[in-house]
Amino acid sequence: MNKLSPLFFNRDTLVVAQDLLGKYLVRICHQTELIGKIVETEAYIGNKDPACHAYKSKTLRNEVMYREAGCFYVYFIYGMYYCLNIVTEEEGNPCAVLIRALEPVSGLQQMMEHRRVKKIEELTNGPSKLCQTLNINKEHNGLKVSSQEIYLVDGKEEKIEIVKTSRIGIRVGTENLWRFYIKNSPFVSKK
Repeated sequence: MNKLSPLFFNRDTLVVAQDLLGKYLVRICHQTELIGKIVETEAYIGNKDPACHAYKSKTLRNEVMYREAGCFYVYFIYGMYYCLNIVTEEEGNPCAVLIRALEPVSGLQQMMEHRRVKKIEELTNGPSKLCQTLNINKEHNGLKVSSQEIYLVDGKEEKIEIVKTSRIGIRVGTENLWRFYIKNSPFVSKK
């Protein structure tokens, strides 16, 4: 499987969000590959998206969103959880794709140690759950997709049916169908 380059992300955010479905997120943790297939994403489109962290202005928190495509934007929510995004489009245009859910593929024993659940479907079926499971935190904010710690690779060539729907957990921009997931995947956060 080939690593995705930063160029993959230097495209329209809505296209990237859909093209990421079926790709694999790899996290090297204690010399173990933790791998999950991306099954759900959400797009956030900078200055024209009131649900985007960078909608009104650049801040210390969202500064990474203004960087070049292919940087990880990891943010803290509710005083206890992290969420993983990947910056898209050209530098200075604050857009990103939130990775909402993964299908666990490899490193299951270590994943289960990070997040003690009984069902595999509950390991990574939400943005903070997948960060807990893969041990992703603020230290990873700003890393590039070319890093050795976290990166993305091509998936197997397969035909997938994509569902387009409204994003979860937002109060504004709900009319935009910018959440995408693989139809019939038991690993998505919400159908």
